[in-house]
Amino acid sequence: MTDEREPATGVDPAIYKTLLESTRAIPWKIDWKTMSFAYIGPQIEALLGWTPASWVTARDWAERIHPDDRERVVQFCIAQSEAGVDHEADYRALTPAGNYVWIRDVVHVVRDAQGSVESLVGFMFDISERKRTEEQLLGLQAELQDLSFKDALTGLANRRRFDEVVEREWAQAKASAQPLSLVMIDIDYFKQYNDHYGHLQGDACLKQVADLLFGAVQGRRNFLARFGGEEFALVLPETKAEAARKLATRCRDAITRAHIVHAASAIGDGLTISLGVGTAMPANEHGLMPFIEAVDRRLYLAKQQGRDRVVAEG
Repeated sequence: MTDEREPATGVDPAIYKTLLESTRAIPWKIDWKTMSFAYIGPQIEALLGWTPASWVTARDWAERIHPDDRERVVQFCIAQSEAGVDHEADYRALTPAGNYVWIRDVVHVVRDAQGSVESLVGFMFDISERKRTEEQLLGLQAELQDLSFKDALTGLANRRRFDEVVEREWAQAKASAQPLSLVMIDIDYFKQYNDHYGHLQGDACLKQVADLLFGAVQGRRNFLARFGGEEFALVLPETKAEAARKLATRCRDAITRAHIVHAASAIGDGLTISLGVGTAMPANEHGLMPFIEAVDRRLYLAKQQGRDRVVAEG
């Protein structure tokens, strides 16, 4: 009577096959010379909808990879296999219905006695749930980062975000030899506004001013932030001095036209703002901080000169 068990292990090969086909992982084997599937587990049909018989060559595998993943995954797997290196690859696999399932392929390279690649064996795993979890986490991280850069009261960017943006724009302006303009804005007599109307009304006023300024400065790369308290900052890349001054005037006019009542103001019955404007060619300047300080001094000068005005260089 013939013994069908493997002599080295004494285990019936059918047991291995049963174990493989009872797992959720999908076993497979590809002959390296012919690039044809020697085996693929029947679980593949339940996962992707393709029958095992439809997996004939490596081309069938490649053509069922999402177009955005295909070149990256195929080239990586070929390179690693030719080098005889075990590897893993994550990609989206196509179903007959036109949907995609996230797959992780874990690949082992089998060599012959001469050390040449003989075959590839591995397992496919469904990692769709893991990918959904990862995407949710990435979304939460992006949301948290966005919140960390946003002023909770006005919805504008906060001081932290301003610092990041102005440094980046300064570096870009320096590299491209383009001008960079900055406008510093302060609400006149805002302490008196809070004292007269209360802090809740003061918060509402800040929101209204933020909205009015945002509406006045919208542009391709114009960036508005709440600098702190009742002060705002406007970064204007690739903007010359005259254009920056005109935009600052537009901001002042927007607040004036809104006629936000300010009975405690010393210069009239409406809310006003003061603005300092500066323009620099970063390639010729000593540094960003001296530039910001110079613009802030112009804002202070606008306050000294009576408020409700724009003070620009020159």
